[in-house]
Amino acid sequence: MWKLLQKMSKNLTLAIPAMMLAGFIFGIFMDAAFLKTLIIPFTFLMVYPMMVTLNIQKVFEGGDVKAQVLTQVINFGVVPFLAYIMGLIFFKNQPYMALGLLLAGLVPTSGMTISWTGFAKGNLAAAVKMTVIGLTLGSIATPLYVRMLMGTSIEIDMAGIFKQIVVIVFIPMAAGYLTRRHLVKKHGEKGFKTSVAPKFPPLSTLGVVGIVFIAMALKARAIAAAPGMLAYILIPLVIIYGFNFTFSSLVGKWLLPRGDAIALVYGSVMRNLSIALAIAINAFGKQGASAALVVAVAYIIQVQSAAWYVKLTDKIFGPVPLDAEPPLKTAPQNLAEPAPDAREESQISMVADIKKILFATDITSTAKYAARYACAIGNKFNAKVWAIHVVPDLLAEYSAGAGVTIKDPVKQEEFNRDAVENAEKILGERIRTTSEKVVREISFCPLSKDRIMIKTGDPVEEITQAAAQGNFDLIIMGTHGDQGIEDILLGSTAQGVIHASKVPVLVARPS
Repeated sequence: MWKLLQKMSKNLTLAIPAMMLAGFIFGIFMDAAFLKTLIIPFTFLMVYPMMVTLNIQKVFEGGDVKAQVLTQVINFGVVPFLAYIMGLIFFKNQPYMALGLLLAGLVPTSGMTISWTGFAKGNLAAAVKMTVIGLTLGSIATPLYVRMLMGTSIEIDMAGIFKQIVVIVFIPMAAGYLTRRHLVKKHGEKGFKTSVAPKFPPLSTLGVVGIVFIAMALKARAIAAAPGMLAYILIPLVIIYGFNFTFSSLVGKWLLPRGDAIALVYGSVMRNLSIALAIAINAFGKQGASAALVVAVAYIIQVQSAAWYVKLTDKIFGPVPLDAEPPLKTAPQNLAEPAPDAREESQISMVADIKKILFATDITSTAKYAARYACAIGNKFNAKVWAIHVVPDLLAEYSAGAGVTIKDPVKQEEFNRDAVENAEKILGERIRTTSEKVVREISFCPLSKDRIMIKTGDPVEEITQAAAQGNFDLIIMGTHGDQGIEDILLGSTAQGVIHASKVPVLVARPS
C-alpha cells in the first residue's frame, strides 16, 4: 500500500485521471451520496501532511523582498481576475463551474511549488517563503474574493466559508507546525528532512485522490448526460495556465535574477488545488461538486505543465551561472590542532583559556555584528578564528518536498557545488573587507580567508560537529533579533546550537 502511494504521489498526471475514471464508473453504477461522510476525513488527510512538511519559520527570513512582492501581486492582482473572466466567458450559465475556476485561481502555492523550483534550480528559500505567505494570504482572501466576484451569481455563506477554511487550513496548519517541531526535536533537522518528511506527501496524495474520486462520483451521472463537459472544462484551464506561465516568466526575466525568477513562476502558477478542492466540496453543499470537478481537472494540467516547464527553464532564463573565478581554498575537513594534555584539576585556571574560536555566519547583513565580536575577542585572547558557513542541502530540501529521498552522495555534491563555491567566494570577500575595517581600530583581526569551512547540510548539526571535532573553545554567531517570539527572536539555528553544543556559544544580536 505504501509503495503504491509513493508511486501515485510521483505520478499524479496518471493517478488523478485514473481516480476520476474510477469515480465516474462508481457513480454511474452506485448511489454515491454516502461518500459525503468521507469528505472531512479525506480533507484532513489531504491538508495536514502538507502542513507538516511546510517550514513556516522561513517566512521570517530576510531577502528576496522584490520577488515576494511581485509573486503576491500576480497571485492576488492578476490570476483570480483572469479566472473570473474565463468563468464568465465559458460558464455564463453554470455559476458553480465558474466558481471552480475561481477557486482554482485563488489559493496560490503548494508543496510542489518548492519541489519544482528545486528541480529547475531556482531559489529554493524564496519558494518556501512564497508557499507560506501565499497559502496564508490566500486562505484569508478566498472568502472575500468569492463574495466580491461571485456574490451576485450564487448564494455565499461567508461565515460558513470562513469556518471551513479554519477547519481545512488553519487547524491543520497549527497541528502540522506542532508535529514538525516534535519530529525535528526527536530526529534532528537533517533526519527529519531525509527520513521522516518524505513519508508525509504520499499521505496527502491519498487525501487528494480520495476527494477527486468523491467529486467525480457525485457528478458522474451529470457527466454521462453531457459527455463533452470534461473536454470543455479543459479549454479555460489551458488558457489560464498558459497565460500564467507566460506572464510570470516575462516578469521574472525582466525584473529578477534567474533563481528568484524561477521561484516566482512556480510561486504564482502552482495553485493549492488541494485547498481549493476542499473548499469547493465542503463549503458549497451539493452544488460544490460542480466546482470540485473543475478543480480536479486542473490537477492534470498543473502537474503536467510544471514538469514540462522544468525542461524549458534554461532556454528561458539561461543556464545556472557558473563562477568564472576559481573558488577559494576550503579548509581541510579536520582543522583540529593537537588537543592539549589533560590538566590536573588543581592546575585549571578560573580564567577561560580561549585559543580557538568558531565564527558561524549565514552571510547575511546581520552577521557583521557577530564578526565584530569574533575579531575583538580573538584579538583580546590572541586566539585563532575559523569561519564556518553551512549551505542548506538543496537536494534534500526539495526531495523531501517532492516526497522522494535521494541519498546518492555524488548527486548531492554535484547539485550543491554551485552554492558551495558561491558561498566560499562571498565569505572570503566578507572576511577581507571586515578585517580591513577592524584593523583601523585594533592592530590585528584573526579572521582570515585561509581559515574558512563551507559545509553542506543541517546548520545546527554541522556547526556543533565542527566545534566538537576541532576542539574549539568558543562559538560566536549572529541572529536576527526583531521578530518577537522566542524561536524567531533567538533564531532557530542559534537556539539549536545553544541546546546541542557542549562548547560555549556567544550570540550577538544586531545593535
